[in-house]
Amino acid sequence: MSHRKLDVDHFDDEDAFIDENETAHGNTAINESAQLDVDTRANTVRDLLSRGDTASAVAAALANPPAGREVQSIKDKNTTTVMEALSAVKSADIFPIVKQLDQAQVDVLVKYIYRGMASPETFNSAVLLAWHEKATEVSGLGSIVRVMTDRRTV
Repeated sequence: MSHRKLDVDHFDDEDAFIDENETAHGNTAINESAQLDVDTRANTVRDLLSRGDTASAVAAALANPPAGREVQSIKDKNTTTVMEALSAVKSADIFPIVKQLDQAQVDVLVKYIYRGMASPETFNSAVLLAWHEKATEVSGLGSIVRVMTDRRTV
């Protein structure tokens, strides 16, 4: 006879574990094409920025970010690409761009904003704060909570 009303063994399911190296396209820690994906993304973003299409550049920069501890150098390069895209946008254009993004993209955007704020000597904090203001205006506090509780870092 059990004294518990809740089956706590149900929460000890090994299949419920989410590996932080997993992304939508598989395990980036052992994926040799992760570097190629980031390099291609960087070239695409620079091309879009040179044409003046900042909205598409931001969306392309946020697409399928690399995740996992083993790919830190790849994540750093992708962060630089995202920051280039964010810095190229005029202040007046930030809100319309954020409004076009879906919820998952806004969450990734907030992750990169926090990653950039962790290195104020490298990235412009004023630009990141402007993006943060508009992102929270569009998605509310839920995006911040999801980013803070997500195991997958960018």
